[in-house]
Amino acid sequence: MYMNFEDQLRDFSRQVKFKANFGELSPFKNIVISGMGGSGIAGSIFSEIYDKAPVQVVSDYGLPSYADRDTLFVGISYSGNTEETVAATKEAMRRGCQVRLITSGGELSELGAETVVVPKGYQPRAALGYLIKPFLSTFITSDEAQYDRISRLLSDMDTNNSNEKDVAGKIFGRRSIPYVLGYPPFRWVAYRWKTQFNENSKILAFSAYFPELDHNDAIPFKHTYGKENFSFLVFGGSTGQIEKRVRFTSEITSTEYITIQPKGDTVLEKLFYLVHAGDYVSYHLGNMRKIDPEDVSVLTELKERLKS
Repeated sequence: MYMNFEDQLRDFSRQVKFKANFGELSPFKNIVISGMGGSGIAGSIFSEIYDKAPVQVVSDYGLPSYADRDTLFVGISYSGNTEETVAATKEAMRRGCQVRLITSGGELSELGAETVVVPKGYQPRAALGYLIKPFLSTFITSDEAQYDRISRLLSDMDTNNSNEKDVAGKIFGRRSIPYVLGYPPFRWVAYRWKTQFNENSKILAFSAYFPELDHNDAIPFKHTYGKENFSFLVFGGSTGQIEKRVRFTSEITSTEYITIQPKGDTVLEKLFYLVHAGDYVSYHLGNMRKIDPEDVSVLTELKERLKS
């Protein structure tokens, strides 16, 4: 059933309660995840909060040379027809990797591997809850009480996202380019904000993270031309040396931040809250620009040309 894009955003609070996992797994030494765009971000976010085995996310057609029978391979493609992920999955099966797939259908679902099937009818970037939940339930926690708390946090934002609209208004009022600053374990959440601005708002955006950005980006924060064309957004709630870096970088480079303060008590709660805040900021910015967030005609044309 078709849902408009705002309804898809509001569905996120329900998606995090999706009961799915990878089932019984044989022992493995490493995890390789293949996924692109709004599908692949699920693997990237997971890779930052899981540390019991090496995890590599591949956004390409192939696999690392070490991938073999000791590898758990997970292919994620919401449509099931992402050519890079289909190619990587076929190669993983040829090498004898232990294969699990997440998709709503398409060619990926026809390859004969064990598959978590997610509901159809969403933009891939609006199905993140469905795409990431199998990872979380299998490897992080299956505590449904925590997902209930997360769902309530997201539902509260669905009811009142005026703060996110205000942030979008600041970016729009300045006609500026968002530059999103994260920190572990929210480095990939910052990147998710960047890609949501790209697709929902149809504007360029950038992301970086502490402490790495203090070894490169901080220099042009002080010296670049055109700095007034950027809006610097930083995730609040950092502590220790990271908190000092956030504060000192702002002071030394005379960089004004727009702070996005996460809510929640656990890493997962804060992570999902920040993800959803980015959904709404980018959605509101797109509305202010009179942009259709579901317009992906550029990508559609590109895919058609690649088939020729």
